[in-house]
Amino acid sequence: MTLILTAPQEKYLESFRRRDNELLNEMELFAKEKKIPILSWDAAEFLEQIIKIHKPKRVLEIGTAIAYSSIRMAYAAGKKSVVHTIEKSSDNIKLAREYINRSGCENKIEIFEGDAFEVMPRLKNKYDFIFLDADKEDYKRLLDYSLILLKKGGIIFVDNLLWHGYAAVKKVPPNYRASAKNIKEFNLFFMSQTNLHTTILPIGDGIGLGIKK
Repeated sequence: MTLILTAPQEKYLESFRRRDNELLNEMELFAKEKKIPILSWDAAEFLEQIIKIHKPKRVLEIGTAIAYSSIRMAYAAGKKSVVHTIEKSSDNIKLAREYINRSGCENKIEIFEGDAFEVMPRLKNKYDFIFLDADKEDYKRLLDYSLILLKKGGIIFVDNLLWHGYAAVKKVPPNYRASAKNIKEFNLFFMSQTNLHTTILPIGDGIGLGIKK
């Protein structure tokens, strides 16, 4: 198969990306400098498009980090939509709150502080859209919890399913082996779900997209 996305093609596509939001630009630079993982720009734009098409009223994010994708989803969702996001790092939560307040989305985004396995069972109302971007070793269990909370016809969006490309190769650097193994196992689990229409797309670091039957 011919390689379509070589460096020149990637650079060409990136030339079309939107950079009109100064806060998001600042957050991208901060995340890069501090080595905080956030959604890649192309995956983030795809996420926004899915949100705009699906028009969810209730969104759940598992893994807030600095609230980069929380804010992007809040911008893309309707005025009456809410974004609930779960984060266990107090340092991340402090940064996330600051960015959320600056974004003007403080009335649309609510942070649930704590471990997702403790927070999710306490959530009573179901969601139209769930974004999963947490610790990779927890993905399988978090998917199970997510499917309980996801409405019929709802969408689940999962990041990092190519895991820097290491999910698709045999030779993996030692520091990536455990996480790559977890992702490979999750991908099989995700694609075998009988109650989801699933696909894995080569966008960003690999996006899993599922629609609940």
